[in-house]
Amino acid sequence: MSAIYIHIPFCKQACFYCDFHFSTSLKKKDELIQALVKELELRKEELKNQSIETIYFGGGTPSLLSIDELQLLIDSVYKNYSVIENPEITLEANPDDLSNKRINELTNTQINRLSIGIQSFFEDDLKSMNRAHNANEAKTCLQEATKHFDNITIDLIYGIPNMSLEKWNENLEIAFRFGVNHISSYALTVEPKTALDSFIKKGTYPPIDENLALQHFNHLVEKTNEQGFVHYEISNFGKPNYFSKHNTSYWQGKPYIGIGPSAHSFSKTQRSWNVSNNSKYIQSIQNNKLPNTVETLSVKDQYNEYIMTGLRTIWGVSLYKVETDFGKEYLTHLNKTSEKFIEKKLLVIANEVRQSVLLEKIISSETPRNDIRITTTQKGKFLVDGIAADLFMI
Repeated sequence: MSAIYIHIPFCKQACFYCDFHFSTSLKKKDELIQALVKELELRKEELKNQSIETIYFGGGTPSLLSIDELQLLIDSVYKNYSVIENPEITLEANPDDLSNKRINELTNTQINRLSIGIQSFFEDDLKSMNRAHNANEAKTCLQEATKHFDNITIDLIYGIPNMSLEKWNENLEIAFRFGVNHISSYALTVEPKTALDSFIKKGTYPPIDENLALQHFNHLVEKTNEQGFVHYEISNFGKPNYFSKHNTSYWQGKPYIGIGPSAHSFSKTQRSWNVSNNSKYIQSIQNNKLPNTVETLSVKDQYNEYIMTGLRTIWGVSLYKVETDFGKEYLTHLNKTSEKFIEKKLLVIANEVRQSVLLEKIISSETPRNDIRITTTQKGKFLVDGIAADLFMI
């Protein structure tokens, strides 16, 4: 099973925190859509023996496209690839694009999952991030969308400076009242060369408070758990049967191709990424040349990537997989480097029989190794990137 990601690099305006590739000019939109169609055709051999189970329109702001443009791209996938029956097809959308008319139009396409960039239900937060929508649009779009779509995820941002715990809790309570079945929630982070980075350096925006973000994160975990959500990835909370199949394919190391400028692709042993420039992308595709850079992943690279993605999820890192896919040297390395984190209760060893026993004892026991996994504890989840880096094979 494989996945296809289609990057739509257009936005109405730039959010202050965003460092994704996009343009606020739509001048090249028609040319770019034709290039996306052509890239899908040029790359069909890459997944010729694979079935496509998910299609994901990301960006940028894919909801800026017309229904006909979205349908053209969906039809191009079906024309060139083997798609399973009832694939998950996700459209990222901003609330200001989801009018009642647009939502009704979307119900006549194969799109069956909406990812709505709410970020906050409060006007002052949205203005401070330079979001294109307002608080009223955030609520009214959900009121209509939930009538027509069962599979909806919303994005919420926490750790916004000066946001009280009460205000963060109200954001969550509003989401729960709408009955959404999936929430993706991220801490506000400062990426280099963004407007937010510049404002903080100039002193016109308060610096990020990591203690506040941790407080918000712990509250998020507690409240979503009370509402029946499963915290299946560091930033993702889904009701049973509503996990993102597309993103899960990334975390579980399944092959996927990324279509469009700046899009990444993965094929177990290789990773590639397209040029982050709309004009160069279009010109290259028009000349039947893929505008990408290809990196061959060493065994070390593959191991490090597995550690990073595995620790972010409830599936954790399988000791059986580490030994069989990478070798005993890697299993020994994992044993040594994880020990201090297990002692600090940031990582835990778990299987169907035992909880939290020493790694070396499990390795030498008769317990089937494919039952044994390393996962992060609640305390370790917020520190997962740093923990994973310490477990890497350098």
